Amino acid sequence: MSVPNNMSNLAVSTITKALTKQFIIKLMKITQFRKNEDTIALSVMDLDILVNKIKTEIKSRPVSTFREHLRYTLPDERCMFANKLPQIIPAAEFRKVNGQKQMKNYNGIVELTIGPLSNKSEIALVKQKACEQPQTRCVFMGSSGKTVKIWTTFTRPDNSLPNTREEAELFHAHAYRLAVKCYQPQIPFDILPKEPTLEQYSRLSHDPDIIYRPDSVQFYLSQPSSMPEETTFREAVQAEKSPLTRAVPGYDAENAFLMLFEAAFRKAYADLREAGLELREGTWHPLVVQLAKNCFASGLPQEEVVRRTVFHFYMYKQEELIRQMIGNIYTECKGFGKNISLSKEQQLALQTEEFMKRRYEFRHNTQIGEVEYRERLSFRFRFNPLDKRALNSIALDAQMEGIPLWDRDISRYIYSNRVPVFNPLEDFLYRLPAWDGKDRIRALAATVPCKNPYWMDLFHRWFLNMVSHWKGSNKKYANSVSPLLVGPQGTRKSTFCRSIMPPSERSYYTDSIDFSRKKDAELYLNRFALINIDEFDQVSSTQQGFLKHILQKPVLNVKKPHGSAVLEMRRYASFIATSNQKDLLTDPSGSRRFICIEVTGVIDTNRPIDYEQLYAQAMYELEHGERYWFDQEEEKIMVENNREFEQVPPEEQLFFRYFRAAQPEEGEWLSPAEIMEDIQKGSSIPMSVKRVNSFGRILKKQEIPSKHTRSGTLYHVVRLITR
Repeated sequence: MSVPNNMSNLAVSTITKALTKQFIIKLMKITQFRKNEDTIALSVMDLDILVNKIKTEIKSRPVSTFREHLRYTLPDERCMFANKLPQIIPAAEFRKVNGQKQMKNYNGIVELTIGPLSNKSEIALVKQKACEQPQTRCVFMGSSGKTVKIWTTFTRPDNSLPNTREEAELFHAHAYRLAVKCYQPQIPFDILPKEPTLEQYSRLSHDPDIIYRPDSVQFYLSQPSSMPEETTFREAVQAEKSPLTRAVPGYDAENAFLMLFEAAFRKAYADLREAGLELREGTWHPLVVQLAKNCFASGLPQEEVVRRTVFHFYMYKQEELIRQMIGNIYTECKGFGKNISLSKEQQLALQTEEFMKRRYEFRHNTQIGEVEYRERLSFRFRFNPLDKRALNSIALDAQMEGIPLWDRDISRYIYSNRVPVFNPLEDFLYRLPAWDGKDRIRALAATVPCKNPYWMDLFHRWFLNMVSHWKGSNKKYANSVSPLLVGPQGTRKSTFCRSIMPPSERSYYTDSIDFSRKKDAELYLNRFALINIDEFDQVSSTQQGFLKHILQKPVLNVKKPHGSAVLEMRRYASFIATSNQKDLLTDPSGSRRFICIEVTGVIDTNRPIDYEQLYAQAMYELEHGERYWFDQEEEKIMVENNREFEQVPPEEQLFFRYFRAAQPEEGEWLSPAEIMEDIQKGSSIPMSVKRVNSFGRILKKQEIPSKHTRSGTLYHVVRLITR
C-alpha cells in the first residue's frame, strides 16, 4: 500500500495499526476439539464461521438435546450428552502433533463465564450489560443454557501477540485478571473464576441471538515478565433480611426453622423450671405460651410455629385455641427475631461453619499431612498449605464480618472432621478416562536411547508397580526396584525422570534426598510419590545399606515428638536414579534392585505426553490382572545386565591376578581368609574381618567351586603365582 508524501507520521501510524489489527483478526483461528473413545479430532475455523455455527444448530440438535437432558440431571452428576458437544478453545490455535495438542498461534481471546443464571431474562440482562462494553467481541448463551459467555480480545501496544507458549501463558494470565476486573463491576451476576490456561475450553453452544462485533475495541496489555500475584477479588457480603437466615446461616429455611424451633422448645422448659412452675400431666398452656415467646424472639414465622406446635402435641382438635394463644403472644410482644434461643456456642459454631464454607474451601491432604485451602471467588485457583499467616487472615476476615472468631476457633474447625480428607494421587488416578488401547508406557520408555533390549518391558513393569503403590494395592511389599539411567551430562536424564509425573502431581516429585539424615529420608517415603536419586554415584558405600533398607520398606513406623505411640504411615514413593558414572553398584553379590541402562544419546523430552492416557493404561492393566511385580526370570535379567555397572573391588581384581578357579583334578581348598592372606602378601592390601566376609561373597558371585566344612566354607582354587 502506498502512502502520500504529505501524510503526517501520526496518520501513517494510525493506518498501520488499523491494518495490523485487521490482519490479526483475519488470522484468528478458533480450535475445535473432539475426543471420542478411539480417536482425537482437531480442527480450526475462522471466528466468523464459529459464530454462524452457534447461531444455527445442525439437524441433529446436539445442544438442544443436551439442555433437555440436563434438566433431569442431579446437580452432582455429569450429563453424558455433554461429551457429544465438541470443545471450543478460544485462546489459541492448536494443531495435533503425535496425537497431542500443540499451540500454533495465540489469539488473545479471553473468555468470561457468568452464571449460573435462572432464566432467560437474566441471560438477556447479562448480554445487554456486556454489549455496553466496547471491548466485547462476542457474547452468547452457554451450552447449558444457564450461563453467558463473553469473549474479549487483548493485544500488546504494538498490536502484536506473543509468539511462544511461555509468553502466551504469562500474557493470558494477566489478560484474564484484567478482563475480570473490568467486567465484574458492570455485570450484576458473578463471573465464575476459572484458571486461565491456554487449553481452557467450553462446549459448542447454540444461541440464535449471539452478538458478534468484529470491530470491537481491544484491550492493550504490555508483555508481562512473570505470573501475576494471586490477589483476590472479594464477594459482596449482602445484609440478610431474613431472621431465619441471620440466625442459622448456611441452612435452608426448613432446616433453619426446625433447629430454632427445637431450641425454643428446650428453652421453654428451662424457663418454666427457672420460674418455679411445675408442669402437670395434661397442662400444656404455660408451655405453649413460653414456647410462643421464644419463637417470637427467635424470628420464627407465626403460622409455622402454630403448625409445628399442633403437630408436636398431637392436638389437632385444639388447633384454633393454640392459634389464638400464639397469635396473642405475637401481637403483644416486641423485638421480633432479636433474641434467638440458640446458645452462644451454637450460634458461633453455625456462624463459623457458614463463614468457612462460603468464603473458603478446605481439604486435608493425606499426602503431605497438612490442611490446604483456597479462597472462593478469587484468583487463587490452586490449593495452598494453611500457614499461620493464612490462619490470621481468616480470623481477621471473619471479624470484619462481625463474627467473633479467633485463631484458636479457626484451628478447631480446620483440624476437625468438618474438613474432608483428600488423597491427591488416588483422586488423580480415579478420575482418569477409559484407556484407548494404545501402549504409551513402553512408548515413553522408548524415548530413552539405549542398547538394552529388555528396557521397555522392564520399565513397563516398574511403572505398573509405581501406580499400584499409589493405589495402595499391596501394603506387604514395596516397589523395591529402581530404574538407573547412566549417561553423560546433557542427555536430559533428570528431565525424563521429572516428566514421568503428571504436571498436576509434580509437587509430589523430588530429586533432593539426603540419605545421611535417615529419619527425614524415611519420611520422604510417605511425602513423595516419586523420588529421583540424582547423581547416584554420590551415594557413599556406607549409605548403600540404608538405601537398600528404604527401597524394601513397605510401610513407615513413626513415633511423633513427645508421644509414646508408634504410628504406621503409608508408603507412596517409588525410586528412579541417574548418574554420569558407570561403575555404580557396590553390592558384590549383584543387584536385583536396579534396572541399569546406559543412555546412548539425548532423551527425547520434547515429545508431548498424554498423561491421562498414560496412567489410564496402567490403571486398566492393573484392574485386569496384569502382573506388576518382577518375577525370577526378570530379576535374573537385571542381575546379569547390571554386571557392567558394578564397581569391581580391589580384592576381586587381585584374586584373578593370583588365583583362578580349579578343575576337579587340580588345585587346593582354601578359606577366604587364607586366600586373602596370600593376596595381602603380594599386594600389601589391608586385611580386615569385614573385607574377608565380603570377599567370600565375591568368590560366590564368581561361581568359584566351594564346599562346606566344619571350619567354614572352602573354595577350590589354583595359585597362579607360586611363592
